[in-house]
Amino acid sequence: ASFWITNPDNTYRGNVAAGSDQAGFWLSMPEHPNGAFKDSEISKATWPRRTPLREFKDNVAHSNFDAYMFDRNISAEDNTFGMAGTFYTPLEKNPADLDGKMVETHLDNLTAYKNRNSGLWSRGALFVFSNFKFGDNAIGLTQSGGEFGNQKYNSLVTHSLFVGESDNKGNPATPAEIAYGRSLPKPKIPDFPIRGYEYYDYRNEVADTKFVNYQDNAVRKTGALSWLLYTSAGVTTSSSIERATFVNAKPVYFPKFDARFDNDNRGGLGYRTSSIHDLDGSVTGIRNSQILINDGENDSVATDKTCKIEPTWNAAVCTGDVGLLYFADTSGTIGYTGTRTSRQARLSGLLGGGGRAAPAATRAAAPAAPVAPPKPISLIRDGKQFHVTGSQSTVRSGAEIEVKTERPELDLGMSEMDLGSWVIFKLPGFTKAASGTEQGSLDALRKAKETSYFKDGNTLWVKMVVNQPPVLPVHPARIQSFIKVSRSASTVATR
Repeated sequence: ASFWITNPDNTYRGNVAAGSDQAGFWLSMPEHPNGAFKDSEISKATWPRRTPLREFKDNVAHSNFDAYMFDRNISAEDNTFGMAGTFYTPLEKNPADLDGKMVETHLDNLTAYKNRNSGLWSRGALFVFSNFKFGDNAIGLTQSGGEFGNQKYNSLVTHSLFVGESDNKGNPATPAEIAYGRSLPKPKIPDFPIRGYEYYDYRNEVADTKFVNYQDNAVRKTGALSWLLYTSAGVTTSSSIERATFVNAKPVYFPKFDARFDNDNRGGLGYRTSSIHDLDGSVTGIRNSQILINDGENDSVATDKTCKIEPTWNAAVCTGDVGLLYFADTSGTIGYTGTRTSRQARLSGLLGGGGRAAPAATRAAAPAAPVAPPKPISLIRDGKQFHVTGSQSTVRSGAEIEVKTERPELDLGMSEMDLGSWVIFKLPGFTKAASGTEQGSLDALRKAKETSYFKDGNTLWVKMVVNQPPVLPVHPARIQSFIKVSRSASTVATR
């Protein structure tokens, strides 16, 4: 990195970082200062990772791999750099109190251009990015989560500009670049799909922002908005955009799976349920619409003939209440119905205690024997079959869906939906519901106002009704409606 920043209680204004093999500006916050300072009394009383950022504005980063990297924080235990468990958590008052109130982090008037990977990657929550000017980067901006969706947002991008390709053609050097007529952010992958903003990890918001020159051509495809390729992390239907402007720009693109483009390498379970909430119709022309992945391989069961298909986006635009449908995972669990209000408890659950990253020796321990994957699930709606990869899907209120699986029992849960929303499931081969109200006919089931079931020979019909309003901040794992069904006569516990 040109700038390696390990203490946020400083002012960083009007600097330029150029030509780094990795980051131009790397903000990597230890829990306590290390090196020769490590374990001193002053070090133990100093908390960079929990200290608010004083000022970071008017900086420029160009011709790096990543322009701005606000992640990869160092572990005091073994001087390694971590991600999920070491996110930046600036606290309002006492930094020693991990459960104190978290404050916003503002980065303002940053410029990033000609970076081979991203303009900015950061991890945490309550980031406010304003007046950014990003152009000619492979990816403009990606925000990773840190607070597990328990803040009102991870990031808000506002009054910013993202340019896919500017008039600055750079210095073409490779045969592919010379043929293309300009330098490419990834010369070894000339068809890499450049994108302006990548949604990722729980709720992120974009407002009052302009996207320019994101158009497909003969070399590569592109889109102003997308999701991290090909994430398996916490996808939500609540990530939003409003008051957006597009100039010579295709608004959205969900690239099909291609291992050369993969950032995640964990199967893409989350990416297959990608969703963007267009609040005011400035992206799609349809107010309060949901933009869902629709690439022919990972189409959503929420999509039907009332949706508008955008083939070049690999997306469908749907109205109505769209939320998330979960099935039991290999551990037999499905989301959680409450909220871990303690940040210490959340971190301890993730890291195994103490709220600190586990030592490298522990992290490198031999994994347990793999668990056999569950039997696959297919969903059928209006004669079309949708394959569920993993244990989740987007779903829309008012749908009737047939569930095909050989699993002996199945958990069904819905989240991120409005109070009173409902979905009906037909489950051939299932005979028992562990909760809900039994109805005497299919017609009675359809009219039911509460979660109910109807036995029709060897087929079980279930109507799931959301009887709990969404809790703010909306969180994909806060299950609002839940039922367990089985093929056998045995009774199983329910929540």
